[in-house]
Amino acid sequence: MLKNYFTIALRNLSKHRFYTFINITGLAIGIASCLIITLYISQDLSFDKHFANADRIYRLDSETHFNGNHFSLAVAPPLAAPTLLHDYPEIEATANFRQWGWRRVRRTTDNIKEQYTVFGSNGIFKTFSLPLLHGNAANALTEPNTVVMSRSKAEQYFPGENPIGQTLIIDNKDNYKVTGVFEDFPATTHFKFDFIFAMPGLEDSKDNSWLSSNFNTYILLRNGASPKDLEAKFPKMVETYIGPQVKSFFGNDFSMQDFAAKGNKIQYMLTPLLSIHLHSDKTGELGTNSDITYVYLFGAVAFFILTIACINFMNLSTARSANRAKEVGVRKVLGSLRSHLVRQFLMESILLSFFSFMIALAIVYLVLPAFNVLAERNLVVPITPLFVATLVLAALVIGLLAGIYPSLFLSAFKPVNVLKGKVALGMKSGAVRSSLVVFQFMISIFLVIGTITVTKQMDFIQNKKLGFKKDQVIILHNAELLENQHETFRNEMLKVAGITNVSVAGFLPIAGWGRNDNSFWPYGKQPSQENLISMQNWAVDTDYISTLGMEIVQGRDFSRAFPSDSTAIILNESAVKRYGFKDPIGEKIVTGNNGDFGHTITYTVIGVMRDFHFESLKQNITPLGIHLGKSGWSMSIRFASSNTASVIQDVEKTWKKFQPGQPFEYTFLDQAFGKMYTAEKRLERLFGIFAALAIMIACLGLFALTAFTAEQRTKEIGIRKVLGASVASIVLLLSKEFGKLIVISFILAAPLSWYAVNRWLENYTYKTEIGIAVYLFAGAAAFLVAWLTMGFQSVKAARSNPVNSLRSE
Repeated sequence: MLKNYFTIALRNLSKHRFYTFINITGLAIGIASCLIITLYISQDLSFDKHFANADRIYRLDSETHFNGNHFSLAVAPPLAAPTLLHDYPEIEATANFRQWGWRRVRRTTDNIKEQYTVFGSNGIFKTFSLPLLHGNAANALTEPNTVVMSRSKAEQYFPGENPIGQTLIIDNKDNYKVTGVFEDFPATTHFKFDFIFAMPGLEDSKDNSWLSSNFNTYILLRNGASPKDLEAKFPKMVETYIGPQVKSFFGNDFSMQDFAAKGNKIQYMLTPLLSIHLHSDKTGELGTNSDITYVYLFGAVAFFILTIACINFMNLSTARSANRAKEVGVRKVLGSLRSHLVRQFLMESILLSFFSFMIALAIVYLVLPAFNVLAERNLVVPITPLFVATLVLAALVIGLLAGIYPSLFLSAFKPVNVLKGKVALGMKSGAVRSSLVVFQFMISIFLVIGTITVTKQMDFIQNKKLGFKKDQVIILHNAELLENQHETFRNEMLKVAGITNVSVAGFLPIAGWGRNDNSFWPYGKQPSQENLISMQNWAVDTDYISTLGMEIVQGRDFSRAFPSDSTAIILNESAVKRYGFKDPIGEKIVTGNNGDFGHTITYTVIGVMRDFHFESLKQNITPLGIHLGKSGWSMSIRFASSNTASVIQDVEKTWKKFQPGQPFEYTFLDQAFGKMYTAEKRLERLFGIFAALAIMIACLGLFALTAFTAEQRTKEIGIRKVLGASVASIVLLLSKEFGKLIVISFILAAPLSWYAVNRWLENYTYKTEIGIAVYLFAGAAAFLVAWLTMGFQSVKAARSNPVNSLRSE
């Protein structure tokens, strides 16, 4: 019986090649899209799961509210890790990381700039169960000037050799002994390091202050220990260790109770390791995380695209019911039970689903490399028994889901009525088909509006007045190698044709560059909970503002003509408002020297600069002050020449003159700015692709439905033409029914899109306006594409010779 079902199914699919092609093509594209999105999502969901005991590892995070300032940090004080291990027996191990950015590494002569470097405590081996391929994990990072490295880097620096005991030179001055080699971190890790330097060699790790947080601290709980119970003990830790240090600063009249009563708080909490990649976006993250919102979003897109493809099958199957009505009637007269017919139609559906899956898998293999480039991923199709079994099961389930309604609908025909020619397709079938078409285009319009919204927000970000000029600025890296030659190099740069300004400063208005946050208070007053203001405090040179194109709105810029500018400061407008200065010029503010409030520095305000965005547009502009000082790890070079390549060649030539043998590395300021929005740009590209696919699949179904409608109304069209109907009137007749459905789709999609768009834009403090024109454009575009799809078949039917359709009459 099964073989008979299979044979008949193949014959039917072969007989109606056009509809079979439409169904298989649409379903294959939908399945391929769903497979790719599933691979994308599954990678995000698998982050950090490879660590043993991942469910017992947590990161210590902190949140501070103080005098109107709010800090949400993924870092803690250096003393937090050993204190936790000592005070709380439910903790089995702790690990500390201290980010250190780029390092220049060499074995003999040529430096290589390594991006993934960090200082780490020896506890990382126990906390993360990180095995060493070479070396002893018990003491690999217990001594200063030792380092463990990844397998790939060990092969790069010591090819064919045992790296243990060998020496690497870091930043041209420090010798580090290799004490271990670990396996490369997989892509699904929220941090990635190639070099881990021993924490005892870092001076910051010896800091006894609980008020300075720079260390990413992880803990491994013992089996059965409750993270909630441990968190409940943290307020006592704050009172015991942080309270006395805060009191020593504010004076004996300070109390933590009074501190909290004024709306302030210092709170520690635990973030599960498995939640960091998708649920954490704090200051001081070890890497760039994703967002659970994107998982939900792309999961919904995958579901909708697959649903649209399945709807095509259901629509075509029910629409073609009249053609198969006599088949059903004859089968029933000859003794077929309804269950037999249901199985027959389900076999056709499942067969079509399996064909679609095979084609979809081929599509995935073909497009996945391009998708990886677009999405900046390294996805692969996992050909494993589990994966194959999942695909087979999915093909079976989709075949059943897509075919269950058509099979029940077709098998319900009464043979007496069918064989008398009374096939009542009825309003029920038409209403279901219409509802499904509405749903298809509602989702398509929703995706189009989403794509337009993301595109407009990206255009808004790129074109918004940022308060500085990001175009035609070269950021020269490794400028610290110039040491005491900065000024000489700067003067040489100014001799290059096209270069107008040069600034030596590592603090740049781009997230991820130098940042330094300090507390300030007005001169002449004792620091208190009421007057302490947290502010970004950047050390720059006299050419910083002119090079980056910032605007002084009050007072003046730094000048070499004023030696007193060594203790001057320029505030942004947000800082002036925060201090409440009516006339800020000449006012003085005080801060601790390198965070030491026992030794203070007083700055005099000489100017006010217009607020500029120095973080993502998702964040408000916060108080900022710039003063003269050294931060020469990068150099900004503004040029006016249209011949960018020539300017870069001249800069490189000068660099090699000053630093022979050192790498010449640079980026453009506008490109570095754009990297802050990589996730949004990726979302824009992917959303656009999937929106186009959704519309294409929906239009495939509409194309086939229109063709079938025209086929069913062949004689009616012939009679109308004989009676004088024009081609245009017939096209309108055939198109208007589906045109109404597109309009209904738009009416339903608009409010849903409005809600989703506004929820997404809430992530941005500064955002574009999405007016009614966007919704009307999306609706009009969907209507136009659908009308063109219908129009092709309608015109074809309207232009046919009526003699051919009426000759049998």
